Amino acid sequence: MPLSTRFLVLSLLALLAAAPCLAQDKPDSLAAQQALTVFLDCNRCDDDYIRREITFVNYVRDRTQAQVHLLITIQRTGSGIEYLLNYIGRQDFAGVVDTLRYVSSRTDTDDERRQGLAQIIKLGLVRYVARTPLAHQLAISYDAARPQARQTSAEDDKWNFWVFRVGLNGSFEAEEVTNDYEIGGNLNASRVTDDWKIRLSVEAEYEEENFDIDDRTITSTRRNGSIRGLVVKSLGGRWSAGGFARMSTSSFNNTDLAMSISPALEFNLYPYSESSRREFRFSYFFNLRAFDYEEVTIFDKTSEVLLHHSLQARLEFEQPWGEAVASFEASNYLTDFSESLLDLYRLQLFGFLQVRLVRGLSIFGFGRVSRIRDQVFLSREEASEEEILLGNVRLPTSFEYRLSLGISYTFGSIYNNIVNPRFGS
Repeated sequence: MPLSTRFLVLSLLALLAAAPCLAQDKPDSLAAQQALTVFLDCNRCDDDYIRREITFVNYVRDRTQAQVHLLITIQRTGSGIEYLLNYIGRQDFAGVVDTLRYVSSRTDTDDERRQGLAQIIKLGLVRYVARTPLAHQLAISYDAARPQARQTSAEDDKWNFWVFRVGLNGSFEAEEVTNDYEIGGNLNASRVTDDWKIRLSVEAEYEEENFDIDDRTITSTRRNGSIRGLVVKSLGGRWSAGGFARMSTSSFNNTDLAMSISPALEFNLYPYSESSRREFRFSYFFNLRAFDYEEVTIFDKTSEVLLHHSLQARLEFEQPWGEAVASFEASNYLTDFSESLLDLYRLQLFGFLQVRLVRGLSIFGFGRVSRIRDQVFLSREEASEEEILLGNVRLPTSFEYRLSLGISYTFGSIYNNIVNPRFGS
């Protein structure tokens, strides 16, 4: 073994041997006082901030060790983000459940958003902490100077629930023999109420890459843009009707201009009010599509108008044991290009699963498989080697699939109270 390798191995062994001696910290005082144990289950929360701000509980890494499983689900509202806080009692608190709701504005900073969420988390934990030995150390205060919050109504909202967002972006990167730049922008407007959902978005992007090879320069460009709008009307607790419109351009898809108008109908097996925890939606779209192509297609078309329809089914669960998503979509063009109305179709199946099997052990995975027979926009001209290598054009294919699997196992101390940000990890 080379001298440098032996030195590295011996150094690592010495560090590992010294670690237990260097880490003889005193047990957490909260653990000694039998504080409430909480399993914080939130994928998009600032866990470090919450642990810093709420110090009267013990955080554990596994839900089976917790007296309270706090499951926080997140979904977008018309003007911000809604956090649904599900307090699930376990062990001696089995059966003690509660649900609180926090809505942040889209204009809130990340700090304002996490402050508001932490405040609601505290309120929900009080009923559990009140039954622990730490109850006598809690103090409840009331800030009379703070204005009382109330539900906003259309009458006192000068924007009438409309929310707008504008964005611009650009980048430039260069090396000795290559450079690329990208510019883009977007505009979004939305109005969401219990009865109506209206959204409009405009997006545009242009990217150019230049490669100096020998005595020539190869240039790759990609252009994308779209204008999309939707109007959805609630038809009770499980039904919805909507209309969708889209106009787009894409050099990747050989499309100068594509337009579509799509009425749609949707049924949710579960009430929409339960959508943050579970939903099973069936949607049907009937589409009128018009295309203007950059190059002649494989069907000898430079432009055309087509009828298209699709049926979608989507099942989602977010529960204490984990998360599951499954979806299936079948679609086809209602145009007789050769012998059958079903010649041009697409089938797509998607699944995602994350499950906590036992203490510390979790598995996760997702997969997507598609049967593709509806690439009506493909150019009649074969793609050049440069276009293929640079990814400038869509290539013909009859299928597409992707699969990912993973497993994780965590063991050791059950407590997760300490936040140590030194060296950023």
